[in-house]
Amino acid sequence: MSDWQRLDPKAVAVAAVLGAGVAGAAGVPTAAGIASGTSWPVALLWVVPPVVLLIVGAAVLEHVRWRRTQYRISADRAELHSGLVVLRRRTLTRDRIRSVDLTANPILRIFGLVAVRIGTGEQTDAGEGTLTLTPVTRAEGERLRQELLRGATTETDGTLAQLDPGWIRYAPTSFVVPVLGFGAGGAVMQVSQWFGLQEELIDWVQSLSSGVPLLFVLLILAALLMVVGVIGSLGLFVEMWWNYRLDREPGTLRVRRGLFTTRSISVEERRLRGVDVVEPLGARLLGAARVDAIATGLAQQTDDEKTDHKTLLPVAPKGLADRIAAAVLREEVAPTAAARLTPHPRAAFGRRLRIAVTVALVPVLLLTGLGVWLTGVLIQLAAVLAVLALPAAVLLARESYRSLGHGLTGNYLVTRSGALRRSTAALQRDGVIGWRIRQTIFQRRLGLATFSAVTAAGSGAYSIRDADADEGLVFAESAVPDLLTPFTTSITTG
Repeated sequence: MSDWQRLDPKAVAVAAVLGAGVAGAAGVPTAAGIASGTSWPVALLWVVPPVVLLIVGAAVLEHVRWRRTQYRISADRAELHSGLVVLRRRTLTRDRIRSVDLTANPILRIFGLVAVRIGTGEQTDAGEGTLTLTPVTRAEGERLRQELLRGATTETDGTLAQLDPGWIRYAPTSFVVPVLGFGAGGAVMQVSQWFGLQEELIDWVQSLSSGVPLLFVLLILAALLMVVGVIGSLGLFVEMWWNYRLDREPGTLRVRRGLFTTRSISVEERRLRGVDVVEPLGARLLGAARVDAIATGLAQQTDDEKTDHKTLLPVAPKGLADRIAAAVLREEVAPTAAARLTPHPRAAFGRRLRIAVTVALVPVLLLTGLGVWLTGVLIQLAAVLAVLALPAAVLLARESYRSLGHGLTGNYLVTRSGALRRSTAALQRDGVIGWRIRQTIFQRRLGLATFSAVTAAGSGAYSIRDADADEGLVFAESAVPDLLTPFTTSITTG
């Protein structure tokens, strides 16, 4: 039985630095607001004592947490004891551990530390399926990874992929661009309010746009925010994927990446059940895709991680994505590219067309109603939106229908669907533990149904959407023989 160990004592210094950052972020705008009504010396007298108290308090609380936290890795379990007031004892048996991920934000990297997240892949509200050790030294984190993932080493059997700087050209095609752009606009307005400059900012914009139609001004501002979003997406790509490498270690796939916050994510090959080749719309137009792992123990993270831990290859040329998918599965050709997919009935296209047009018309009608009530500018916006949205809705419905398909190749069941995010998933047939069949009243009238292959890996289910009801039953039975035999009465007669 191994001895109990403590976290690294530099945790106190890390907490003090974090406290200083929080105090500065809150103190600067507060001091500016006070100074605008009095003077800076008075503002500092009000702000500095709480800032010092916050920093000292953060360090003291972290020292207590460090004293009250200890962990132990034994032959059959990983244990963590922690708690400031109530002592918490948490245990994971070694055979349930599915992942050991190492993460280091910029502050941890300065001190040579990492956060170790030991997971079972089980999702519970209380997070009982994970143990997080924050912080430990990088050497200790690597030791824990090797010990808990049996067979993991620092040696590689070969590098499957590494960062090509040219992949950054796909970053602006992400749907995160408008989010970053309009988020930046909101941040500017908020900061200007902190410093009492919001009215001056609005007056400045109005003076620049005097004599220009309001609709044109709004379009220019939207374009500027999109440019900011593009720049932000480039920076986000560099932060997330700098120094990216996908290595095959004995029995393990390991992804390492990150500029400021570094991440090391390990996937045991014995837990791998397939791959998902994902083609977001913008990337697909440029002939690119990313590769995600379908593996047990890689469900979405429930902590403060901002990224998904299942991505093996970022958005890259589609040909490379297919080669990486094949290499990960140790196949000559990727099942996602080799399978001949069965097309879905034309009724599935009509269903998608009606939904897309309805969704496009809702904001148009809403803006029109508000325009009649408030201002004609909104009616102009509604007209512009209708001209842009309705054709786009038809094209997306058509693309969504063309993306539908399912098939079998070797030991893999392949499903494909999605227009804005086309997903082609290859799932091992022996990894399917059940089928979930769903048929709404509208699908029943069209003779369609959605068949979901249930698995313990990945997202938990991979769906064949709007397939012919009878053909889908036959396919499900042939994909996993005998699983549906007791229930193969036609759902179309229900």
